[in-house]
Amino acid sequence: MNTLTLNPGRLVALGRSEVTLLVRNRAALTLAVLMPLLMVFILRSSLSGADGAEALGEATLTGGIGMVLILVVHMNLVSAYVARREELVLKRLRTGEATDLEIIAGTALPAAVLALGQIAVLTVAGAAALDVRMPRSPLLLVAGVLAGIVLLAGLSALASSFTRTVETAGLTTLPLFLATVLGSGLFFPADSLPDLAASLCELLPLSGVMTLVRAGWSGGSAGGDLLSAGLTALAWIVITVFSVQRWFRWEPRR
Repeated sequence: MNTLTLNPGRLVALGRSEVTLLVRNRAALTLAVLMPLLMVFILRSSLSGADGAEALGEATLTGGIGMVLILVVHMNLVSAYVARREELVLKRLRTGEATDLEIIAGTALPAAVLALGQIAVLTVAGAAALDVRMPRSPLLLVAGVLAGIVLLAGLSALASSFTRTVETAGLTTLPLFLATVLGSGLFFPADSLPDLAASLCELLPLSGVMTLVRAGWSGGSAGGDLLSAGLTALAWIVITVFSVQRWFRWEPRR
């Protein structure tokens, strides 16, 4: 990569062009906007009258936040990076003044903003509809969400390097999706698994992020657990940045 510097003006300009492309895709935009409200409606129907509904509602809402991160950030961005690469957009942008980091971050900016908006709607509307208390440690919750967005943007850029076409993006995003849903504690803590499985699951890319998100909502995790989760998320971000610098593809695969 050329440099890791960021120019806010160029970043916003690149993000604006991505927003234009997103708005033109009416089906994707409608699904993205309505998904949090649809999730709240489904959750309210399924949890109505259940025992321990508040605890179950909190667990489901934090899992919903993880699903928004995976679906809106990761899956959308892998397709976006592949499409821009195959259309030679990335190659043309790289010949201009924009740095490599600005190009990658600018492409990710609309998905990140959309995910933040969806999570805000899911948090407020979900808590009201399910009669669940609002997050006890909102700053910790925000930190976990931001760490997840940065990490997933990097993982999306990396996954795009091994994705030949937009149509095959669903296959290359599937491993992380399954690993996150089954092992990173989206709807239940990983420590509820057997000891060896729980220890391995704690090392998955989104496990640290989801621990921070759950702790931000419930406010019940110990300091050592939060430190471990933060270090795990940070380690994955560092590994991902290094991998993107080395393997990200700017030109179409042949």
